[in-house]
This record gives sequence, C-alpha cells and structure tokens, in this order.
Amino acid sequence: MNKKREDVFAAGEKYEPYVGRWSRIVATDFVDWLALPKGLSWLDVGCGTGALSQTILERAAPKEVFGIDPSAGFIEYAKAHVPGVTFAVGNAQSLEVEPASVDAAVAGLVLNFVPEPDFAIAHMARAVRPGGQVAAYVWDYAGKMELMRYFWDAAVALDPAARELDEGRRFPLCQPAALEALFTGARLRGVEVHPIEVPTRFRDFDDYWTPFLGGQGPAPSYAMSLSEKRRAALRDRLRERLPGGPDGAIELVARAWAVRGLKRAGK
Repeated sequence: MNKKREDVFAAGEKYEPYVGRWSRIVATDFVDWLALPKGLSWLDVGCGTGALSQTILERAAPKEVFGIDPSAGFIEYAKAHVPGVTFAVGNAQSLEVEPASVDAAVAGLVLNFVPEPDFAIAHMARAVRPGGQVAAYVWDYAGKMELMRYFWDAAVALDPAARELDEGRRFPLCQPAALEALFTGARLRGVEVHPIEVPTRFRDFDDYWTPFLGGQGPAPSYAMSLSEKRRAALRDRLRERLPGGPDGAIELVARAWAVRGLKRAGK
C-alpha cells in the first residue's frame, strides 16, 4: 500500500454525500456561534463545495462573501450551487487578497489539510481588518467524528498499515489544545475553542457505505485503492459493527472543534 497516496478532492457531486451534507449542519452552528453583525465582508478559505459560504449568506446577512479553494472541481460545483458568492481557485497559504480588506476570515474543515497551517492563519489574519475575526472548525477525527472513526477502526483491524492513513492519527491539529496554540501563535486575542456536535443519521447501511465509493477524501480514497475482495471484507466488517436500529437506520454523531480569535488593533 502506498502510504504517500495524496488525498483526492476533485468532484463536488461525490464529496457532498460523503461529508458535504454533514458539514452544512456544522456550518450552521459555527456561524451562529460566531454571532457576527450583519453587513460584513467575509472570506471563506478552503470553501470546498460552498457549504460554509452558503450558510454565511443564509444566516449572517453579509455585505459580500468571497470563497477560495485549490480544487477547480469544487469551485465549479460551488459556483453552480451557491449564487451570490464570489468563488475563485486559490491557495490558503498564499491568499491573493488585499490586506485588511475583510471583516471575517473563516475556514471550514480545511486547516488539517494545509501543509503549514500557521502560514494559512497568518494570511487569514493579514486579510482581516484590525478587530476582525479569524475562525475555523475541523472534525474531531480521533474522537467523535463517528462515521470516520468506525471506518478507520474497521480498516486497521483488517489492514494494520491503514493506521498511517487514519485521520485521527494523521491530524493532531484537530484537538482543542493544538487549535488554541495555533491561533494564539498567530497573535490573535481572545482565542476560544468550542465543540460542535451534530447527528448523522443514515437511512440504512448503503446510505453510509456508498459515499465511501466516491473516492473523495482520505477514507474514500483508501477504500477505492483496495481490491474488490478487500473492499468487500471492509464493507462486511462495517456492516457487522455499525449500530443499526429496528428500521435499519444508523444513528451516529459528528463532532467538530471550532476556534476563533480577534485580530489585534494596529496589526
């Protein structure tokens, strides 16, 4: 198995059933937690398929929203599904945004995929006006992001080498203390970390399993790298271990850690 295999994020229509539908629910709680005034300019860094940008439009009454993501496929999907936002292909570590040009810079489910997240936060802070807010959220991969936790626990039981691909192991940033340190290190003030938990209800096992066949993200990429026989073994192990109700529905929980801080005046 190639441990250096890169994560795939290219097809929005395949990403949505996997994580997009749940990230939209988390985005609602995140924006409500920020509780920022109406009429602000927002920058959505690593906007993906537009889940957070759309939520900002619907719940924060912004003046304008700019979304950037390195995936051209995701940007194409976002443009087609989220009117009212200016989307462009861009890199979190080298934002082509004027300094002090927005009131809030946010990032949903992306910081752990950025090679140097401290650079990304520094660029986000640079884009924000003094007194403005920088905020982000990431999945709690090692804990209560249960749809992925069940997957990797089953994968590692069948293939110990899969441990190196497990997001819970790969992304130590996705912990409260690490997030607080990241934002404090960027000289943001009033840094806070907050848990967001949302239910993830699957109609049946197929509703849970099929999105892993889309190949978008670490776990689906791993699933699709397997032979048919090994993938079937993983599927069967998951079917045995996932908690199912009398109607076949699977009730899980997804937790994200959210973090925010304010840009210091005069910076």
